[in-house]
Amino acid sequence: MGVVSMVSAAVVSLLLWFAGVAADASDHRYKINDPVPLYANKVGPFHNPSETYRYFDLPFCSSEEVKDKTEALGEILNGDRLVDAPYKLYFRVEQNSKLACKKHLTKDEVAQFRSAVTKDYYFQMYYDDLPIWGFIGKVDKEGKTDPNDHKYYLYTHIHFDVYYNNDRVIEINVRTDNNAMVDLTEDKEIDVDFFYSVKWKETDTPFERRMDLYQQSSATAHHLEIHWFSIINSCVTVLLLTGFLATILMRVLKNDFVKYAHDEESADDQEETGWKYIHGDVFRFPKHNSVFAACVGSGTQLFALATFIFILALVGVFYPYNRGALFTALVVVYALTSGIAGFTATTLYCQLEGTNWVRNLLLTGCLFCGPLFLTFCFLNTVAIAYNATAALPFGTIVVIVLIWALVTSPLLVLGGIAGKNSKAEFQAPCRTTKYPREIPPLPWYRSTIPQMAMAGFLPFSAIYIELYYIFVSVWGHRIYTIYSILFIVFIILLIVTAFITVALTYFQLAAEDHEWWWRSFLCGGSTGLFVYGYCLYYYYARSDMSGFMQTSFFFGYMACICYGFFLMLGMVGFRAALLFVRHIYRSIKCE
Repeated sequence: MGVVSMVSAAVVSLLLWFAGVAADASDHRYKINDPVPLYANKVGPFHNPSETYRYFDLPFCSSEEVKDKTEALGEILNGDRLVDAPYKLYFRVEQNSKLACKKHLTKDEVAQFRSAVTKDYYFQMYYDDLPIWGFIGKVDKEGKTDPNDHKYYLYTHIHFDVYYNNDRVIEINVRTDNNAMVDLTEDKEIDVDFFYSVKWKETDTPFERRMDLYQQSSATAHHLEIHWFSIINSCVTVLLLTGFLATILMRVLKNDFVKYAHDEESADDQEETGWKYIHGDVFRFPKHNSVFAACVGSGTQLFALATFIFILALVGVFYPYNRGALFTALVVVYALTSGIAGFTATTLYCQLEGTNWVRNLLLTGCLFCGPLFLTFCFLNTVAIAYNATAALPFGTIVVIVLIWALVTSPLLVLGGIAGKNSKAEFQAPCRTTKYPREIPPLPWYRSTIPQMAMAGFLPFSAIYIELYYIFVSVWGHRIYTIYSILFIVFIILLIVTAFITVALTYFQLAAEDHEWWWRSFLCGGSTGLFVYGYCLYYYYARSDMSGFMQTSFFFGYMACICYGFFLMLGMVGFRAALLFVRHIYRSIKCE
C-alpha cells in the first residue's frame, strides 16, 4: 500500500505541476467593474478538428498589442494557443453595441475571410475558463447550386449573455447578429467595424456546478439510453457467447481429464492423443524471445497506463474543458509507469533464458515510443507546413524529451535491473523434451491469420457501439463525460479478450500445435486491427473530415492508438492463456 500511495501522490503532484492551472491566477471572484479574462483560442474548419489555427491568423482586428497567455504542457499538446481577445467584458457591466475596433480589409484579406467562411470556420474563446464558440460567417446559397452564385458574409457583431451568482461567473453564451454582416462576395477593399454587446443575468446555480451544463449536453437522456442499451447489448451478447463456449470448454476438459486418468490406469503403452500428447513441448520457449518479452512488457505498461487514466477519470480529474488535463496525464503517467515495462520485460526475458537483457531493455523502451516518435515527426512537419496550432513549439518538444530522458528512461532502467535481480524462474508443471515434436498438418482455418480474425471479432463486437461516441469526442466536438460506462466497456473488453484467447489456445493445443506463445499474443491483440478497420469506416462513412492534414492526423495517430491497443490486449491474451495452460497441465500426470 505504501508504494501505491507514493505512486498515486507522484502522479497527482506531477499532473498538477505539468498541467498548471486551467484558470488564471485569480480565484474566480470578481467585484463589479473588474476585468474578467477573455482569451481567444483558435479558429479552424468545423469538420476538421485537428486543423486549427491561431485566432489572429485570420485578419481580425485588435485594439492593442496582442499578448499570448502562458500555457501548460497539456494545453499546448491540445493545440490551444490563447491570446487576449479584442473584446473587454467587465464583471456585471452591460454594454450595447460597443465598438471593439475598426479594420480596413485589403482584397487579399477579404479573400482569406471568404475562404474561411466557405470552409465553415468557427472560433473558440475562453471567458473565465468557460468555453464559447461561434461561426465567423455564413454562406447564403439562396437556392442556387452554383458556388459562383453564392453570397459570403462575415459576422461583425457578437453578443454575450453572461450568467453570474454573487461574485462569480457561472455561464456564458455567445451568438452572432444576422443583421450585422459584411458582404465578402467580391474581391474589393472594405472597411469593417467590429461590435460586441454584453448582457448580464443572475442565476442560482452554484459555482461548483457550473461545468454540469457541458456534462449534460453530452449526457442527455437520449444519449444515456443509447449508451446503456449498448452496454446491455454487449453484456447479453458476451454472456451468451462466453457462457456457451465456457460450457463446451469445461465439458471437453472434464472429458479429457477423465480420459487421461483412465489411460494412465489402463495401458501404459497406449499412444497419447490430444493436448496431453505435446506436454513435452508446450512449455518450450518461443522464438524471438527478446521481442516477445518486450511486447509483453510494453503491453503491461500500457495496461497500467489505461488503469491509472480510468482512476483519474472516475475521480473527476477530466471534467469538461479542463484544458489539456488528459494529455498531461497521458505524458506523466506513461513516464511514471515505464518502470513496469522494464521490470516485466526483463523478468520474462530472463525466465525465457535470455542472456542479453540490456538489448531487451532498449527494445522494450523503443517498441512503442519508436513508432510514436516517427509518426509524431511526420505529423508535426505537416502541421508546421500548414502553420497549424497542432505543430508543437520547440520548447515543448524539449520538455517532452527531458521527461523521456530524466523520468522515463531512468525508471525503465531501474525496472530492468529489478527484473534481472528478481531471480524468478519460469514455473512449468511439465518437463520440456530436448527436441521439439513436428506439428501435424493443420487446415487453413487453424492458421494464425484466420485465428486472429476469429479472436478479434467478438471483443470488437462488444465495444462497437461505444466506439462511435469515443470517435465523435476525440475527432469531433462532442464531449465524452460518461467514464463509468466506458470503464464497464473496458472491463467487458478485457474479459472477452481473455476468454476467447483461452478458448482458441485450447483448440490449438488439442490439434497438437504447441507453438501457442506468439499465437495467444497475436489473437489477443487482434482487436486493435479491427478498431483500425473501424477507423476507415468512420472516416469515409460517418464523418465529414477532409484535407491532407486532417487525414494524416486521423490515420497516423489512430495507427499509434490501435498499435497500443494491440500490445495491451495481446498481453492480456497471453497472460490468460499462460494461466490456462499451466492449470490444465498441472491437473494431469505427465512423465
